[in-house]
Amino acid sequence: MNGLSDLFASAKGCGEDTSASEGVAGKHVAWCVRAVTNLLVEHIGRLVSMDDHRTTLVDAAIWIEKGVVAWMGKQSQIPDACQNAECDRIHARGQLVTPGLVDCHTHVVFGGDRRDEFRLRATGASYEDIAAAGGGIRSTMALTRGATIEELSLSALGRLKEMHARGVTSVEIKTGYGLSLESELKMLEVIRFLQGTQPMRLLATFLGAHTVPPEFDDMHEYARYVCSEMLPAVAKQGVAQFCDVFCERNVFDVDASRQVLEAGLSLGLRPKVHAEQLSWQGGTQLGVSLGAVSVDHLEYITDTDIELLANGDTVAVVLPGAAVTLNVERHAPARRLLDAGARVAIATDCNPGSSMCVDLRLMTTLATTLMGMTPDEAFAGVTCHAANALGRDDIGRLRVGAAGDLVIWRTDHEHNIPYRYGAVEPDYVIVGGVRS
Repeated sequence: MNGLSDLFASAKGCGEDTSASEGVAGKHVAWCVRAVTNLLVEHIGRLVSMDDHRTTLVDAAIWIEKGVVAWMGKQSQIPDACQNAECDRIHARGQLVTPGLVDCHTHVVFGGDRRDEFRLRATGASYEDIAAAGGGIRSTMALTRGATIEELSLSALGRLKEMHARGVTSVEIKTGYGLSLESELKMLEVIRFLQGTQPMRLLATFLGAHTVPPEFDDMHEYARYVCSEMLPAVAKQGVAQFCDVFCERNVFDVDASRQVLEAGLSLGLRPKVHAEQLSWQGGTQLGVSLGAVSVDHLEYITDTDIELLANGDTVAVVLPGAAVTLNVERHAPARRLLDAGARVAIATDCNPGSSMCVDLRLMTTLATTLMGMTPDEAFAGVTCHAANALGRDDIGRLRVGAAGDLVIWRTDHEHNIPYRYGAVEPDYVIVGGVRS
């Protein structure tokens, strides 16, 4: 292989009517998808729209034309134009159909793993203890800097394939394990490659301010470097849509975080914030003041923070997998957020250190059992509210004009997904009207 162009070329041509294939030293680079066509899904037992009105239909059908939902309604009312059209057809066999799941906070591109740290935590070491000893984000930084684009792409594709098989159709992917201009741009190039070699919708977030790399003396020096050198190059490259920062003690304080987010905003990158995960630092208030699309983690938010989120447009993203992996007793107060009127999304936070999980279905179970969310609220958290956390209103919901992303589940009700955790599998996962 001579680089990304060769890797991309090898991932093409698994035959006519497909867009990706196996390749690269015999490993599975991407998986085959059918050619784009119109699609009629019929004989749906229960169709849950997750639109603004939470419309639910029984004995239903849905028509997707050119990748977009063009009609949905009762099976008996399918328009003749749909019935008689040349199209792909799926008989749902009376099963549940929902929007495709949206994982709105992940770090799936990285080198190596940190299973040794998992073992250390089992013996009582904390996240901060491990980071102080040279582990944590810096450990993954070293492994990611040393990995090739091909290696990073292959490992990430495997994780994305697992997500897709569990019903996910859209994924946000953060950088933040390069922490140098060259390596952060490399991670974004991997995301660009991934966007073209697998069926899911991928959205990129620049998280250059994830921690301070060893070649810098302090957070403020590094923040200036992120603003002056990294962000202009990232914006010019054109892959990232968001700019994120880890606002936390011993990482980036509010002043440094503001500097990075404002610089990103000036270049067209919408703000996101890792806020209040291990301590209260004011990241939530910073995010809301800057119009952040989301603030994420939130274990240590205050009543004032909750009120701000309830009265603003910023989405609260809770990450129950991280609290479980880190074995902390404090969880984000999802119930209080919801009761106040905030929109609450749920994500896997898939990453090698604090939540090595690709199963968004499982996060709905954890959110109901550990955070006080109802099954309906949890399902909204991985569909429409997760889409809102990415600034999108065309995914995570089924309505005329929305993307034709849906899942046909081997069950009759969406509550079974958190209730029978890990057991409810998709029959089909469809992105833009294309089944893969």
